[in-house]
Amino acid sequence: MKAGTLAAKSLFRQTRDFLWPPRSLISGDRGEGAGPLKPEEFTKIRFITEPVCHRCGVPQDYDAGPEAECAACIARPPRWGRARAAFVYDDISRRPVLDLKRAGRRGGLEILAGWMLQAGAPLVEEAEVIVPVPLHYARLVMRGFNQSAWLAQAIGQVSGRRVCVDGLRRTRRTPSQAGLSTRARRRNVTGAFDVRPSRRKLVEGKRVLLVDDVLTTGATLNACVRALKRAGARQIDVLVLARVVRATDVTI
Repeated sequence: MKAGTLAAKSLFRQTRDFLWPPRSLISGDRGEGAGPLKPEEFTKIRFITEPVCHRCGVPQDYDAGPEAECAACIARPPRWGRARAAFVYDDISRRPVLDLKRAGRRGGLEILAGWMLQAGAPLVEEAEVIVPVPLHYARLVMRGFNQSAWLAQAIGQVSGRRVCVDGLRRTRRTPSQAGLSTRARRRNVTGAFDVRPSRRKLVEGKRVLLVDDVLTTGATLNACVRALKRAGARQIDVLVLARVVRATDVTI
């Protein structure tokens, strides 16, 4: 890239930040200093670090080894190989997730994707193609964006991995998963996804990284994994921005 182009982009960012000071991802306040978070806000986010369950990525109280699994995964293994999340979804982290998911605010997208890359570095490194969890076309038209696709594209841009934004499709419009039990969530999304026929060659025999914004029970992700396996994907890992962590965690 030419020096003149770099200088122009730098000037644009400085002017943009002067006219529209960066908004805090947590408080929503503007003009509180450089960056999307105040130092005290950063420390309140519960980033997920080792030790974690090898299969679902839930934080563990002690290190039982690099491939140790939590009780929930032993009792009912998820369909994916490994899952990782950047941080715990709670009262503090809810705002940046919902700002992205519902309001379509992309101001902190690069930061959020960077946290995901850090959390799931081995998964991204091994991936041959990145596929986001899709929205039903009616919901996509109504909302105008798919936040999981944004995250997948941001990760792909930094990592150099191929992103297949429309690899998966939602074949029927399902009710919201919010408020449903784990069993009801599974029933709600059973058979709701498939791989587009025109994209089967992109996932067949490949290591696929499935990207979403939040992991709650894992029902939606498992349904997507099932569809990818039917299309011949060799390995499927999961990378999400945030995950719900309960006292007794269930990721099925």
